[in-house]
Amino acid sequence: MKKILVIDDERSVQESIRNILKKEYVLLFASNGAEGLQRFREVSPDLILLDLIMPEMDGMTALKRLREIDAKIPIIMLTATRMIKTAVEAIKAGADDYLTKPFDLEELTWLLAKTLSNREMEKEVQALRTEISKRYGYENIIGNSRPMQELFEKIKHVADTKSTVLILGESGTGKELVAKALHYNSGRKNAPFIAINCAAIPETLLETELFGHERGAFTDAQSRRIGRFEQAHRGTLFLDEVAELSPPCQAKILRALEERKFMRIGGSELIESDVRVIAATNKDLEEEIRKGRFREDLYYRINVIPIVLQPLRKRREDIPLLVKHFLDKKIREEHLPPKSITSEAMEVLCQYDWPGNAREMENLVAQMVTLSSGDRLEVKDIPSTLRKRSNQADPYQTFLLGELALEEAVARLERQMISEALRKSRHVQTRAAQMLGISRRQLKYKMDALGFTDPRHGSKEDEEE
Repeated sequence: MKKILVIDDERSVQESIRNILKKEYVLLFASNGAEGLQRFREVSPDLILLDLIMPEMDGMTALKRLREIDAKIPIIMLTATRMIKTAVEAIKAGADDYLTKPFDLEELTWLLAKTLSNREMEKEVQALRTEISKRYGYENIIGNSRPMQELFEKIKHVADTKSTVLILGESGTGKELVAKALHYNSGRKNAPFIAINCAAIPETLLETELFGHERGAFTDAQSRRIGRFEQAHRGTLFLDEVAELSPPCQAKILRALEERKFMRIGGSELIESDVRVIAATNKDLEEEIRKGRFREDLYYRINVIPIVLQPLRKRREDIPLLVKHFLDKKIREEHLPPKSITSEAMEVLCQYDWPGNAREMENLVAQMVTLSSGDRLEVKDIPSTLRKRSNQADPYQTFLLGELALEEAVARLERQMISEALRKSRHVQTRAAQMLGISRRQLKYKMDALGFTDPRHGSKEDEEE
């Protein structure tokens, strides 16, 4: 039951409230403002009924003190009819509502239920916003590689600015995730994040989708429609696949960005738009400009701050982290027993080029988890087509051909050598370390850094240094 603190010096009022509400609420009482403040600290009520006129400390003073302690606690003022003007002033000072004495039974119960319900809704909305902020915080973008560390730093610096951002990267690299991280780490996080895939909407409907229309603007316009620019007011509009916009739409978006105003289709009124635009594409926009398919002036307008996302094949050291992330995510979502992945299976995944990037990986890991029968994902659980396409070339030769950077070639060679040593030693780390000419501590450090798992937890041989 919800707790209500009644702060009123009139015994008759206290008894009246007790008789009306005792079956629905836990009631606590105080006879003046000072006592009410003390009781508030002791019992943490869900709502306060506060009289305006009391000895020692009046209701307005008590209201201000309560608001200093808790800005959110619902407070309803109790007042005589002749004091309504003061009650209105109390609402301006932070009260939620007021009741006049003598109060009606139905009015009192309705107002309490409504105020408590509103407060619960506010809590739920705030909890949801907090959860969303955590889910799309930059710290939840997975990766320890140098490109990812640079990405994190850029998001931190750019998030809370008004600058337009252009996110460039192949399909599946997480462009929308980065856009959400920018939004939910900015001052606009409590306003809408509106995403639109410019490639998924027919050209004839895209303008309506973006800017809305007035009733009667065209044959099927039976009512007014609010567009995405208007929905995103004071928030963020994410234009995914922006290169797919038609020239007329490009011109209208350019004008909306420059003037911060637009018109609905069929309308005559300019609508102000406080929107931060984040655009994304997997195409080379400079090449699109040369071919006459994208406006150069719009390119410069959206490319204020470019963010380039590297594909997985160029940051292979992040692959084990992502595999583990998607594995844990799938297990959590499906409420499955814990599963791990063998180092041999991880090696195959690390050598694969991932043309579909993280999106492809998430789908593959989900498939492996669903179809595997044991508590570990093994090489046999990886689809044969992927195993065949996994790049097992000599890292040294690949480096000489210019297909691998030095850092990636070294990491790949280390993985292959450690994987082979572990296989030959049957995963006894002490023996594997001897084969490699390093200490077991060094081996363990490298295994952790490269994402190896240890199937021999607690082995006595591996407790030796």
